[in-house]
Amino acid sequence: MSTFTKIKAVKDSLSASEKKLAKFALESSNAIRELSSQELANVVGVSQSSVVKFSQKLGYKGYPAFKMGIIDALNISSVNSNLHGKIGINDSFARMSDKLLSSKVSVLNETQKLNDEKAFVAAVELLKSSKRILICGLGGSALVGKDFSYKLQKLGMLAVEEADTHAQLAFAATLADNDLVFAISESGNTNEIINVVSEAKSNQAKIISLTRFGSTPISEMADVKLYSVADDESARLSSILARTAQEFIIDILFIAITQSSRQGRQILEKTNAVVSDFRRHH
Repeated sequence: MSTFTKIKAVKDSLSASEKKLAKFALESSNAIRELSSQELANVVGVSQSSVVKFSQKLGYKGYPAFKMGIIDALNISSVNSNLHGKIGINDSFARMSDKLLSSKVSVLNETQKLNDEKAFVAAVELLKSSKRILICGLGGSALVGKDFSYKLQKLGMLAVEEADTHAQLAFAATLADNDLVFAISESGNTNEIINVVSEAKSNQAKIISLTRFGSTPISEMADVKLYSVADDESARLSSILARTAQEFIIDILFIAITQSSRQGRQILEKTNAVVSDFRRHH
């Protein structure tokens, strides 16, 4: 994931010193190429330890890895500068479609890099071992959740997606330690989803979160944390990019479950055959 996207994702959770570093990294990123951690600290007016902590909060082991992340992000930005950016009302159809395609490809690449394989493996095992699965989200996230529920149902799994928040909460109240909530929230801070996850957590149900990168109220309660890219660009495009990233995650999970479950593959073949037979005769 682009270092710049990471910084934007966690900016609301940064300390005062870290916010200074974030501002400098976004506005004067080229200068970081030539600065040591101590020199960066001096320029920004913070301690060297703040630079190290800031790097670690972004998922890097230390400042050298953070610096390389900045350099990589600058290189990618220079290559894609002509295609990225807000789609303008006066853009031609070709220009608009090129920008959208470029943005979607970038979002998919960054989302893939953002998630650790171990998290996917853990999520797959939780999904396969759960008796009941409640998938919850609002708005565009609810649409992604509904698609995920259909996919899991085709594998013979008891997965429910309920758009009504009261129904979500009521269902969560019935969950137990062998059940699971899959919470989808672009911000990770949706009050209605926080309530559902809290209720499920109090009943010892397992939680998988799919949120923006960084610490959020929802991801903090999760047993397994998955991330999707969400930034200002997705807001300008009515969450098109956010849904693209979320759908990528659920498709990875669906395929991974299918690969690892012989019974799931057999059920999927049966459900596909039933639908195909219906279409042939109607």
